[in-house]
Amino acid sequence: MKAIFDNVSRSCSRLVTNRYSTSFSLATKMLAPSIRQDIYNIYGFVRLADEIVDTFHDYDKEELFNNFEKDLYKAVKDRISLNPILNSFQETVHRYGIEKDLYEAFMNSMRLDLYKTEYRSMEEYRCYIYGSADVVGLMCLKVFVKGDRKRYEELKDSAMSLGSAFQKVNFLRDLKADYDDLSRSYFPNVDLSQLNEINKEQIIREIEEDFHNGLKGIAHLPVEAKFGVYTAYIYYKKLLQKLKRIPSLEIRKRRIRVPNYEKAGLLARSYISYRLNLI
Repeated sequence: MKAIFDNVSRSCSRLVTNRYSTSFSLATKMLAPSIRQDIYNIYGFVRLADEIVDTFHDYDKEELFNNFEKDLYKAVKDRISLNPILNSFQETVHRYGIEKDLYEAFMNSMRLDLYKTEYRSMEEYRCYIYGSADVVGLMCLKVFVKGDRKRYEELKDSAMSLGSAFQKVNFLRDLKADYDDLSRSYFPNVDLSQLNEINKEQIIREIEEDFHNGLKGIAHLPVEAKFGVYTAYIYYKKLLQKLKRIPSLEIRKRRIRVPNYEKAGLLARSYISYRLNLI
């Protein structure tokens, strides 16, 4: 029965989320059960594409990516795929009417990571951020509002800002790996080999503005999504605070983390704020 395969597919997406990101899986567990699986389905899809361009160095990454992209569009068209991650993703695409423009923009940004190592203009940078992060926020928003077009349009800008903030925090946190291992420099007009406090403060101000705009939207999310998204917001804000305190040269040397015991504390405080309607 296909129902068994569909259940296996959903389990694969959930497993990918739990194994690859403890912070995102924790936030996803705070979503209502009615929408939780669809967020796993979206994360599983974006993680596989990201893994191809970031980690499969001993293989022909371009060929793998091309095949994955071909399978993606075929999965959406046929409403089935023998790739369980794509099978669960196409299910979410059809359930909530996720437009091709969104996952196409994501794939375009991921493809850039196959060969592009530097973003010299703000236009290039913003285009990459839109495809790699903003559209992921928009796909999740489609699930959160359950396809309600009016509510989607009202919350669209905030969802994009939150996606941008999360991605830029990741860029700053993963600066060593991106620059030293992958030779990538995402921030325009910044020499990462000599990152200084002035550059770091400019980047952080930009992220803080994104967080400010993103928080406005969280307050108006449906109850099924609000606590989960707020949990992710609090986690990334904490990570940004750590990055803010640590000298720029130290960020160049190591990946900054939020320990599990701190995550537990953040979750507890987030829940109190949520229950007291302080969001």
